[in-house]
Amino acid sequence: MEHVTEPGIAPGRMEDRRYQAAMAAGCLRENTLVILPTGLGKTAVAARVAARVLSEGGKVLALAPTKPLVDQHAAYFSEMLPECRVEMINGLMAPEKRKRIVSECDFVISTPQSVSNDLDNRMYGLEPFGLVIFDEAHRATGSYAYVNVAAHIPPGVRSMGMTASPGSDMGKIEEVCRNLSITRVDIRSDDDPDVAPYVHDTYVNRIEVNMPKDLADVSALFRRMLDGYYEELVGLRLANPNWPPSTKHMLTIGQTLQARLARGEKTNAIFRGLSVQSICIKLLHAIDLAETQGMSALRAYLSKISEDAADPKGSRANKELASREECREAWRIASESNVEHPKVSKIMSLVSQVLGSQPGNKVIVFTQYRESCDIIADKLSMVHGARVCKLIGQANGGLKQKEQVGILDDFRAGRYNVVVSTSVGEEGLDITSTNAVIFYEPVSSEIRTIQRRGRTGRKNDGEVYVLVAKGTIDEVAEQNSRRKERLMRERLETLNADLGRRRQRFSGQTEIGGFRRRGSGKSPRRSTDWKPPRRGWRWPKYSQGFSAGWSRRT
Repeated sequence: MEHVTEPGIAPGRMEDRRYQAAMAAGCLRENTLVILPTGLGKTAVAARVAARVLSEGGKVLALAPTKPLVDQHAAYFSEMLPECRVEMINGLMAPEKRKRIVSECDFVISTPQSVSNDLDNRMYGLEPFGLVIFDEAHRATGSYAYVNVAAHIPPGVRSMGMTASPGSDMGKIEEVCRNLSITRVDIRSDDDPDVAPYVHDTYVNRIEVNMPKDLADVSALFRRMLDGYYEELVGLRLANPNWPPSTKHMLTIGQTLQARLARGEKTNAIFRGLSVQSICIKLLHAIDLAETQGMSALRAYLSKISEDAADPKGSRANKELASREECREAWRIASESNVEHPKVSKIMSLVSQVLGSQPGNKVIVFTQYRESCDIIADKLSMVHGARVCKLIGQANGGLKQKEQVGILDDFRAGRYNVVVSTSVGEEGLDITSTNAVIFYEPVSSEIRTIQRRGRTGRKNDGEVYVLVAKGTIDEVAEQNSRRKERLMRERLETLNADLGRRRQRFSGQTEIGGFRRRGSGKSPRRSTDWKPPRRGWRWPKYSQGFSAGWSRRT
């Protein structure tokens, strides 16, 4: 194995991979969004770019969305770039301390909100930096702090975005590029010749389970109520009868009703619509719990509804829902039933199988809900040889970020061999040598699916098990995720080919910097010899062509 010998990189520490060198070279030429599958070294590409910038006297700022990711990056860059001083900053530090660290250190790592606030308060500027790295760059949309930080980047400072899964929405990909002033996108897949030698096989196994009668009966009761309330929304002309009664549809209806209310439209139809819309969302959640999670999680949710309905100050929606005969029958079944979702016993069997197949094996189980996380962790603790821990977020008495980091360290060290995680464990975390990942339920987001799947197959071959309850919304989520992932790949390939053809038309123009967004009072983010062709110029849509060089192989 050959190692990188570039100045600034620790000798004998980083494997020299041709595709990483090519991607790094492209990042040094233009502001680039790097799209690379999980486990293939996006951070190694960033380290090579950072080493060059540091060698030329620039400083580096790296941003990551969570504290565990910041800690992980700090450890990695400190190891790979031993000649520079790497330091972290965070919102718990005194502002003056953050200012001093930014002034004194070569490489600063932070979550974006702290830096965004400091820049708005003019605690420091980004002029000394030669490179700003945005990890999980697909988050750079809307009002996320990445957007504000990027708006403060002065002329001449390079931007680099990294992600494994930009999503299937081309509009959002364009928004990310626009917000981060990205002028080039570099994508690699497992199939590329220069990547294939480093890819380990990941085998995806779909496992179907049958719904027990009690859960099926409860789900049918909730669906009957949902159909009735949805018909009422259609009758009020607040819902589109051609759309299914999904949570997304209900949220859209709620936003529309709130906007009408804010404009002074205080009619009985508006108030009734808000109440019915709230009831529909609660019913959709109850169906989700019954069909994908199990009786324990459902009981906990129904108990909250009953408690709120009994409170004189409780919500009108909960009071109406609790008074329905169907809801009382569902509560009776849930209270008397001893069944749990068959996924639980299946997970116990799978974990036992993986741990027993070879000493040292490790497993990650992902689930949507914290209640299910607790149940699964308790059940898996009974599996012979399983040393189980939970990885959950900070909200509602969860784990502090320092505790999350400690759990991951213990998992890597082998003190735990099973992690049961909510979505906090999906994104970016370097969890090496995991032999199997189990989806307690499919998720409809292609980004989350790719992130979950990427937790295995990084250092060796891995297994992915997806549990699907037949005839339930599990199947809908699975189909949506598969469709969105296929669309993402097709759209990126189409965009890749389109930009390749258009590139020749802009051969004399390598960047599209120096622009001001329409309506923005902020200074230009980049300046080059190229200038906007007209006042009010906007970053063009890909269908109109732009000067970026989208390249699969540089």
